[in-house]
Amino acid sequence: MGNSKGDLYAAPLDGEWEKSSYSATDGPNCLQIMPINGGVAFGDTKRRDLDGALRFTDREMLAHILAVKAGQYDHLIPDGTEL
Repeated sequence: MGNSKGDLYAAPLDGEWEKSSYSATDGPNCLQIMPINGGVAFGDTKRRDLDGALRFTDREMLAHILAVKAGQYDHLIPDGTEL
């Protein structure tokens, strides 16, 4: 989609937050995601204030997902880290 970053940050966060199935059900260390018009918003369960959500276009999100699936960021996980 052709949405600008300004459009993404103007979009209301009125949907449902989703969190990873790898996150603890009651823990505070969860990243949450919400689809918005033209992209997605990321929030942190420790910072429930919605103004702090980062927003990414559909293309940015796709590029990130493909990089994660390809293992591009595996080196950023310290040895011995467990969920």
